[in-house]
Amino acid sequence: MTPKLTRRHLLGLGALHTAAALGLTRIGLTTAHAAHAPDHAPALVIGSGYGAAVAALRLGEAGIRTTVLEMGRLWDTPGPDGTVFCPTGAPDRRSMWFRTRTEAPLATFLWLDVVNKDISPYPGVLDRVRFAEMSVYVGRGVGGGSLVNGGMAVTPRRDYFTEVLPQVDPAEMYDTYFPLARRMLGVNTVDPAWFEATEWYRFSRISRKHAANAGLKTVFVPNVYDFGHMQREAAGQAPRSALAGEVIYGNNHGKRSLDRTYLAAALGTGNVTIETLHRARAVRRQPDGSYVVTADRIDLTGRTVETREISCSRLFLGAGSLGTTELLLRARETGALPDLSERVGTGWGTNGNVMTGRANHMWDTVGANQSTMPVMGIDDWSNAANPVFAEIAPLPTGLEHWISLYLAITRNPERGTFRYDPATDSARLDWTRAQSQVSVASAKKLFDRINLKNATIYRYDLFGGNKTFADDFTYHPLGGCVLGQATDAYGRVRGAPGVYVTDGALIPGSIGVNPFVTITALAERNMARVLATDHAAYATR
Repeated sequence: MTPKLTRRHLLGLGALHTAAALGLTRIGLTTAHAAHAPDHAPALVIGSGYGAAVAALRLGEAGIRTTVLEMGRLWDTPGPDGTVFCPTGAPDRRSMWFRTRTEAPLATFLWLDVVNKDISPYPGVLDRVRFAEMSVYVGRGVGGGSLVNGGMAVTPRRDYFTEVLPQVDPAEMYDTYFPLARRMLGVNTVDPAWFEATEWYRFSRISRKHAANAGLKTVFVPNVYDFGHMQREAAGQAPRSALAGEVIYGNNHGKRSLDRTYLAAALGTGNVTIETLHRARAVRRQPDGSYVVTADRIDLTGRTVETREISCSRLFLGAGSLGTTELLLRARETGALPDLSERVGTGWGTNGNVMTGRANHMWDTVGANQSTMPVMGIDDWSNAANPVFAEIAPLPTGLEHWISLYLAITRNPERGTFRYDPATDSARLDWTRAQSQVSVASAKKLFDRINLKNATIYRYDLFGGNKTFADDFTYHPLGGCVLGQATDAYGRVRGAPGVYVTDGALIPGSIGVNPFVTITALAERNMARVLATDHAAYATR
């Protein structure tokens, strides 16, 4: 479904391009050239990922002056090579957030250290946040995770959604808010006839065949990548992006990331301003009930060039599961917001993520040319004994390698807890390798079936240490400020009137599919209620 480009979208896209061309850190229709940023906003949004983008748009549409603080930069300026994002196969400083070496999910290939490259520190688009036994991939920049994900726009099974979020009316979600989210995000599906014929999805068709041999079904999965553009890429009629191996360090063409959808429309209201390279690190409440956020503005070297205090009447936290949880946890434990719930920091999970690779027979070629946008998954979630949804993932190297790669989503009931460490002024995650083994065991049952029926084996050379399953990272961090626990049923933070959580921190650790459509739809539902019932509070400040 192609999103309709409204006047607001066009105005917002113009503001983004203007800010990029002038090298500005402030983006907006009326404030881009202002000498000084305002120190007060009726509404302040932290982050610019899925939930934050929804909040920004709906606040702007309601006529509420809104400031968005984004930790990363605006990705709209070509580098020396003429492209905004660097190639996945030849990463440079644009790839990762202040690293000297890239940290891709695959550690090695044929046991050789050829995947990761040395780079110069820079506010790159991808970050890997490391804890003792788990690391989390997050996007950095205007658009958050939408800049670096595979775009799989999956609506969860209704029965599992109801189980995970029992306080949410499934009828309004599936009749109203999921369709709204899909439309706003520009979700579309690959043309099945083109899929069956193209060389770019041979890897998916091979995995489908092997799954069928094991009695498993596969399903097509929608995406926010423009498949019309992809077909033009294949025909040589459009610049290549998904067909040029681009994905984890950003897509230069074809992808409907949030800066092209929700955020562009938000800017187009004329009521929203985005401040980039701002790291929010503290929040406190004023005697009059307003809030003050302390944020460091950094430059392209990571140096803090200014520490700002911005007050607001209402605060919307959309910094992601990690960022939102850390802000609230720090506020509670330092006494800045002492009345926050004890449930802040709990209910965190990896969405059961685990990655694995299989070695195919020589006659089962997966193709030297592979699209980076996944369009198919193995759906065994209805298997009550071992529910798994496995994304058939690409591994584009430009060479035939006979590898089938998967990102499995398992039903892992294990949950982690964040604890505040005053020595480092940061949140530490209590998560053990044993908790990850629950996901590994579940995924292994599924892929053991496939290997048995196809006489294939696992690859041992991809994840380091001869591991066949990568269980030390997640793409889908969820929880930490769970809906109905740390917040009320609409994301209002308990113990902090006027503070709202809008992102994946609301979802208790698992949703069974790639979560960004759920995050978006839930934010739409919550913002509709908040603006309908709490709107009067904005008019008085």
